[in-house]
Amino acid sequence: MTAPAPIHRRSFLQAVALVGGGLMLGSFSAPDDAMAAEAGGPAADPFVPNAFITITPDGKITIIAKNPEEGQGVKQSLPMIIAEELDVDWSQVTVVQADSDESKYGRQFAGGSLSTPMNYDNHRRLGAAARAMLVAAAAKRWNVAASELTTAKAAVSHNASGRRATYASLANEAAALPVPELASVTLKDPKTFRLLGKRVPGVDNRKIVTGKPLFGIDVVVPGMLHAVFEKCPVFGGKVVSANLATVRRLPGVKHAFVVDGASTPLDGLMPGVAIVADTWWHAKSAREKLQVKWDEGATAQQSSEWFAQQAAALAGKPADRVVRKDGDVEAAFGSAAKVVEAAYFYPFLSHATLEPQNCTAHFKDGKLEIWAPTQMPQPGRDLVSKTMGIAPGDITIHLTRIGGGFGRRLKNDYLVEAAWIAREVKAPVKLLWTREDDMRHGHYRPAGFHFFKGAVDANGKAVAWKSRVVVEPYMRLGEFPGRFVPNYLLEVSNLPHGIPTGAMRAPGSNGIAFATQSFIDELAHSAGKDPLQFRLDLMTPAVPAAQGDAFNPDRMRGVLELVREKSGWGKRPAVKGRGMGVACHFSHQGYFAAVVDASVNAKGEVKVHRAWIAGDVGSQLTNLSGAENQCQGAAIDGVSQALGQEITIDNGRAVQGNFDSYPLLRMPRAFPVDVHFRTTEFPPTGMGEPALPPVIPALTNAIFAATGTRIRSLPIGSQLA
Repeated sequence: MTAPAPIHRRSFLQAVALVGGGLMLGSFSAPDDAMAAEAGGPAADPFVPNAFITITPDGKITIIAKNPEEGQGVKQSLPMIIAEELDVDWSQVTVVQADSDESKYGRQFAGGSLSTPMNYDNHRRLGAAARAMLVAAAAKRWNVAASELTTAKAAVSHNASGRRATYASLANEAAALPVPELASVTLKDPKTFRLLGKRVPGVDNRKIVTGKPLFGIDVVVPGMLHAVFEKCPVFGGKVVSANLATVRRLPGVKHAFVVDGASTPLDGLMPGVAIVADTWWHAKSAREKLQVKWDEGATAQQSSEWFAQQAAALAGKPADRVVRKDGDVEAAFGSAAKVVEAAYFYPFLSHATLEPQNCTAHFKDGKLEIWAPTQMPQPGRDLVSKTMGIAPGDITIHLTRIGGGFGRRLKNDYLVEAAWIAREVKAPVKLLWTREDDMRHGHYRPAGFHFFKGAVDANGKAVAWKSRVVVEPYMRLGEFPGRFVPNYLLEVSNLPHGIPTGAMRAPGSNGIAFATQSFIDELAHSAGKDPLQFRLDLMTPAVPAAQGDAFNPDRMRGVLELVREKSGWGKRPAVKGRGMGVACHFSHQGYFAAVVDASVNAKGEVKVHRAWIAGDVGSQLTNLSGAENQCQGAAIDGVSQALGQEITIDNGRAVQGNFDSYPLLRMPRAFPVDVHFRTTEFPPTGMGEPALPPVIPALTNAIFAATGTRIRSLPIGSQLA
């Protein structure tokens, strides 16, 4: 199991007496290096004390939310952890989004579903330490033992004497007391939790539904100009010439100039033409008159058809590397009762964030101030520093709420573009991408080609599995069913290309689960076995777990059994054209299983009637409302991807550019999602990603159950017509 982020001997707290009275409490804590590295990039250095909790004499309690908020709920959940141990009602708390400053807050990022596992223990201890100091202040005031005191609703009580003091009234005295070490504080028994595990509305819900400015797209700075940035439609193409003189004369235009780009443009500053105007509409209108001659480069020779041809050729050649090999697969195929072969494909995908990429920047007196909806602010600062030659300490990044990230905003190309343009024009500038910019210049979910061969014996048991994966796989050592099939071979062939790719919600797993769990269904069908029971039967390891293999079959069996119970699997009467499919997957430290009930009509149209999701994310949910929301969103997101989403490449350029050709699931096609959790003794883990991967194969397996047609290529589109 994964241990919580440790409390090191160099971890401590600092209390500060506020001007005008009150208590400010902050922590010094070294982050868990292994978890930090999993999120991408090097582990952060230890950080110095800074306020996470502020209590003022007027009763105001402020808790800092350190990580970027992209809809995954960390602006809510992390402060809730502190508030629980502090023993305050949520209604008494004001949550403030931190700016980017890893020297104060440690690693600040949104990705990998790591916010909970990296911060749960430390945030509990931070709240508990503040509570201990307030109790100590009350004990000193009343000359009683701290063990005689209790806390609730931001107050300390001495039941024996009937005395009660609010935290606000104790704040000044607490600020003057010695501060306990984080490792020494006493934590609450989870059985006494009043806040964690309950349904709590999001701190920004009312502001969001009433249209209050929260997001990067809402930022307004005095004297701000507006920018658009035209890049080559072929990835990595460079500017040869442009009609800049004509564009500069257009209404509202202040500046128009060529940006040469950086040496590694796909991950940073791309070449292009910037247009800066009084309003964004002026800039966009001027862009329509822009004429650019491009050097398209070598990527112009690549296409979706080219990828498929290359993948098929590579599948017949020796692999670049062997990920795992157990037993003798060829011998097992020779003696097996049944052998099944199949090829699976999933396409490039755009993140299609509802808020297009944007950033506001202001360069003045050698310093740069940035307002950005970024998942990775510190790498963004590093990218700007390296590209522009500005010292990191001269760059300030304000974190705005993110209108959808899903991994797209782990990349900071839009941030460095805005910074570069702002320095050129010497004025505050908001750069806003159009929807077409966003979709045609993404860092896409990699496409993948999986070539499978599997076998079962006369008893219907899986005895051999061979898989060749082509393009950009992300396969863990313990990727299921590795270790659970006695004769197993997983090989990888790499296909270099010029298309920018990156993480998408449940990176790697969102495609791997579709291919792997679909082929497991094929083996179950060939064996004449119930597909859910076939999965349960698989999870008796024939090979001991290797070091670093975190997969726990008992936990996966638990969620499969839970989803079987809740969905009524195997108990529903057969209906022509309608079926149920199941899948499970372990990713981002979470164990999830899904069942989808779907039908296909005579026109080949798919209707999802209901989905059931069962998950195991450890011993404690933070916010039940947020956890359910993440699972429900994952189901909608996964079905939306499966039914109609793909980015196709033609002559090195993305074909799809807006929601007319890249459809999101609309309200009339939405469906109920029942969410259920198992509570286990393992440390809490994250929720944003692991519920998505099993949803897609559960849908495609349901389609097979309904029609007998196996979906081996995404999107489903018109394959059933």
